[in-house]
Amino acid sequence: MTNASAVATGANHHTVAKQTEHRAKPTVVLVHGAFADSSGWNNEIGYLRRHGYPVLAIDTPLRGLAFDSAYVEAQLKTIKGPVVLVGHSYAGEVVSQVAAKTSKVKALVYVAALIPKAGETAGSLIGQFPGSQLIPENFRTIPLPGGDTDVYLKADKFGTVYGNGLSKSDIQVASVTQEPVALSAFTDKATVNPPAQTPKWAVVSTEDHAVPTVAQKFAARRVGAHISYTRSGHDVPSISPGAVDRAIVAAANTVH
Repeated sequence: MTNASAVATGANHHTVAKQTEHRAKPTVVLVHGAFADSSGWNNEIGYLRRHGYPVLAIDTPLRGLAFDSAYVEAQLKTIKGPVVLVGHSYAGEVVSQVAAKTSKVKALVYVAALIPKAGETAGSLIGQFPGSQLIPENFRTIPLPGGDTDVYLKADKFGTVYGNGLSKSDIQVASVTQEPVALSAFTDKATVNPPAQTPKWAVVSTEDHAVPTVAQKFAARRVGAHISYTRSGHDVPSISPGAVDRAIVAAANTVH
C-alpha cells in the first residue's frame, strides 16, 4: 500500500469511526410531568443536540397512568435503536411502566420523580412523607364528561408549589399556560415494578414543594438509582438543566 493510499484509508477509517460513534448514541426520549408540556425540556434539547444525541420530547396527554404509558410506548415503537428514557415528576411512573414492557429502553433517568412500585399510586407515595403542597386547597378542578376530573394548580399557588426557583415573569406565564392532568393520574396504581436490570439515574431536587425531597430519595434508593442532587424547586428541567444534562449523559454512556 502506498503512503497516499494508507493516508486515505486511515482517513476513511476515521470517518467511519466518527459515523459509527454518532450512530451508536442512543435516542434520548424526554417525558414531561403534570402541569407541563414538552417545551419544558427546551434547555436539555439544545444541549443534547449540540452533543450529537437524537432527541424526542413527547407531549404526553396526562390522561392517567395506563393511557399515558401506552401513548409513550407507541411513540417508542417509531424509534430505531436503544433509548434513554427520561421522566420528570409524574412521568417517573410512566417511564417505569414503559421500560418494564419495552426492551429498547436501556437506561432510565428520573428527574424530581415519582417512582412507585406495583400497587402504589402517586398519591400514596407522596402521602408517606410530609411537605408536599399538592393538596386540594391549591388545586383548581374541572369535572369532565365520563367522570374524571382535570386538575390545575391555582395560578396564585403555582410559584409556591411548582415553580419556586423560576423568575417571576416565567411563573406568571407558566401559571396560565399549564397543562391539566387527569385526577386519575394521582390515583392509578402502578401495575409493574421498574425493571430491576435497567440502569437508573435520579436527579433529586432539594427545595421541592410538590414531590418532597425525602420522597424522591426514598424512591430512588429503593430502585438502586445513581442519585445526584440539585438546589431547585420542582421544575428541575427549567431551573437546573445542567444537572439533568449530566445525568442523561451518564446514563447514555452506559448504552452500547
